[in-house]
Amino acid sequence: MDHPGNISRRELLSQVGTGMGTLGLSALLSEEGNLAASQSQNPLAPKASHFAPKAKRIIHLFMNGGPSQVDTFDPKPLLAKYHGQRPEASGLKTERRTGGLMQSPFKFIRQGESGLPVSEIFPEVGKCIDDICVIRSMHTDVPNHEPSLFMMNSGIIQPTRPSMGSWLSYGLGSENQNLPGFVVLCPGKPVVGPQLWSNSFLPGVFQGCHIHNGKIDPKQVIDYINNNYLTRDSQRAQLDLLTRLNRKHLEERSSDNKLESRIESLEMAFRMQTEAQEAFDLNRETKETRDAYGTSEFGNGCLVARRLVERGVRMVQLFYGGGQPWDDHGNIENGHRSKGLASDKSIAALLRDLKSRGLLDETLILWGGEFGRTPASEGSNGRDHNNHGFSVWLAGGGIKGGMAYGATDEFGFSAQVNKVHVHDLHATILHLMGLDHEQLTYRYSGRDFRLTDVHGRVVEEILA
Repeated sequence: MDHPGNISRRELLSQVGTGMGTLGLSALLSEEGNLAASQSQNPLAPKASHFAPKAKRIIHLFMNGGPSQVDTFDPKPLLAKYHGQRPEASGLKTERRTGGLMQSPFKFIRQGESGLPVSEIFPEVGKCIDDICVIRSMHTDVPNHEPSLFMMNSGIIQPTRPSMGSWLSYGLGSENQNLPGFVVLCPGKPVVGPQLWSNSFLPGVFQGCHIHNGKIDPKQVIDYINNNYLTRDSQRAQLDLLTRLNRKHLEERSSDNKLESRIESLEMAFRMQTEAQEAFDLNRETKETRDAYGTSEFGNGCLVARRLVERGVRMVQLFYGGGQPWDDHGNIENGHRSKGLASDKSIAALLRDLKSRGLLDETLILWGGEFGRTPASEGSNGRDHNNHGFSVWLAGGGIKGGMAYGATDEFGFSAQVNKVHVHDLHATILHLMGLDHEQLTYRYSGRDFRLTDVHGRVVEEILA
């Protein structure tokens, strides 16, 4: 201590609790523009969109595992006529060997003024069909979970690109500085795990914040968010000192994304101590609302998603469950019926709740999986993965409701009319959020990257 000018940063921080730390705090906070400079550099501050958006926020209801299009939103009557047969159109290559065509075990019911047919496993969602646009002509690159999960989330089949939520946070920032801009609700982990909400080469502050929606306790929903030893004012003083030290350290380096991310994560954690607990406290909702959503993991997730977008979170992604629950290779009738009915009430409640609060017009809802399933059988009554043709649906901000766009072939195997690739879906979502998918870029490793890579077109026909 004879030569304090030579003390290391690590040694200085270790003494924050002594008089040395107090003196350092006083000196650092007195420097002009300290806190203002920190705030002005906040990468999550709201940013201007490329043009006027039709939606401000997005909720992605992710049915991981791959729901069957011919058993949900794309009825194919000819499957009953040719049940058990194997016409040439059913010979497209998928992951596993399949048998003859298999009729759907579910009835389709025409719903709403639009009269769109919806499977009986979604009776309540069917009543909301006039707010929904079903895209029946989706297709993706490969029939395997991992690369298709990456494609749907990050626009490429390899784990090397930022997720859509990270791109949206990077491009638009967040409307609420006390909550993450991108929240992922999943009870456990899907097949690939955190890489599906990764920031990749974007700054770390844009990574998705994973929340286990199977245990929504407002005091424990985020581990270690509370400081049980210091008052809020003491925490603020300590954090201001630490931020200033980290900023000085950062100035000595041309670029250090990890340090920048650490600075922002500490600030976010401090601010989240109050607002995050309030946002996740479902006991603040009325009994009527809780009953409408149900109290399952997925039901709680839908209600939390509404509470988060209501508070300005840019994107909420809700996985149906851990692993790949919609991956019904063995028994479509039992598997899809149970999952459809288990999620139907909560999805419909979310749509109705957003609409009643005037939020649906500015909130985009996306439902779907990473691919679909074959109209041909696997084993006796299951279905294999199918990347050639499947369905997703959109509702809310800027979408024409009560319509089906595109079509698969007569058996529902491959997209044939107005084909929509995942790149096109991403381009359309960015467009609805006020972003030009060709202009939302990030310079990395000598080239400009974007969510849609070098592909993608906006599907103008489904826009309101």
